[in-house]
Amino acid sequence: MKYRYSRHLFVTSLFVFLFSCQFVFAQDIPTEPAAISAGEALFKANCKSCHRVKEKLVGPALAGIEGRAPSIQWIKDWIRNSSKVVASGDEYGNKIYNEYGKSQMTAFTSLKDDDIMNILAYVKDEANKKAEAPVAGPTTASAGSGDGVSSTYLDIILAGMIIILVLLLVILGLIVNALKKYLSQKELSEEDKEEVVSPYSLGSVVRSPGFIFIVVFLVAALGFKTLIDGLLTIGVQQGYQPKQPIAFSHKIHAGQFEIDCKYCHTGVMKGKQASIPSPNICMNCHVSIKSGTNTGEGEIAKIYKAVGFDPATSQYSGKTAPIEWVRIHNLPDLAYFNHSQHVNVGGIECQTCHGPIQEMDVVKQYSLLTMGWCISCHRTTDVSAKGNAYYDKLLEVHDKKTMKVEDIGGLECSKCHY
Repeated sequence: MKYRYSRHLFVTSLFVFLFSCQFVFAQDIPTEPAAISAGEALFKANCKSCHRVKEKLVGPALAGIEGRAPSIQWIKDWIRNSSKVVASGDEYGNKIYNEYGKSQMTAFTSLKDDDIMNILAYVKDEANKKAEAPVAGPTTASAGSGDGVSSTYLDIILAGMIIILVLLLVILGLIVNALKKYLSQKELSEEDKEEVVSPYSLGSVVRSPGFIFIVVFLVAALGFKTLIDGLLTIGVQQGYQPKQPIAFSHKIHAGQFEIDCKYCHTGVMKGKQASIPSPNICMNCHVSIKSGTNTGEGEIAKIYKAVGFDPATSQYSGKTAPIEWVRIHNLPDLAYFNHSQHVNVGGIECQTCHGPIQEMDVVKQYSLLTMGWCISCHRTTDVSAKGNAYYDKLLEVHDKKTMKVEDIGGLECSKCHY
């Protein structure tokens, strides 16, 4: 009996020990490249607007957080609901809360344990990296440049050719006048002079039927081209740059502070529309950031007015007002475009269509957004098959290494018109 009791005690102790070990090892921050890569994507989408790894921003620098926080479980609880941790009287949580102006951190209830561990893996990997010295090299090409010759260069080439043609005509005229002057000094009969020098003058050439026909033809051709160009630009709003009710600067937010587009435009990963950011998203940061960088406090005050927030008391009045943003990018009703299909499935970067948005103080329509422009993209863009078993199988069946969008129905009319 004593032996059976000891055996049960041993088995129970062993089970508790193994369970404890499993729990301890489960808390270890992963170091696999796949986990770090996944953590980077999650960090940029959820954390980067308020945090940096090695420097303070809206919130504290995250380097070494696994050593400063009471435990990994505490980090998970804080990320999912920091308000609950503060309300529980947690000493470290209240210290952070008071140190950063009692600003509430967004609750990320949808993040799973693996997601948070992957974020910590990325943070730890970044924290361990040494600062790299800048490497001298060529500057980044300006927007719109590419392998082909830009329209500006073509205009310069055309202007140069016209100047050369005019100079040739001037030189030819000088040669003719010099020849006439030379012949006038020679003792030649009038008949001999007429044989050497052409009897045609500038006036006779201008009045000739052939010259008149050429001029009329050129004027008509230019007029017809201008008419066609005008018809083709109907509905095309490239360069449209309206003034917005709040002078929001993408250059500051997406450029200087490197806030990921998906953090504000939440619909881009799961819906047709990228969605206009709610003022509540702005308040995630501006509940504590109450002065602007370039736009001034007046612009931030407009956000406070929209959400009914008093920056002096940090209280909400409940009185709200809509922000009447002016839409910039418009597609005709007969065309269907889905953001999630391109961004989430296709892996297309926002800058592909919207240009260097991180450099724009005032957003404008960067691309043509015409049918021909879309078709050209579908003909030249490779299908993103990485990590997608469906496309891997498709490539295998067709015995191809890559496929263009047009190869999977990207040019079918019903894809965009139905």
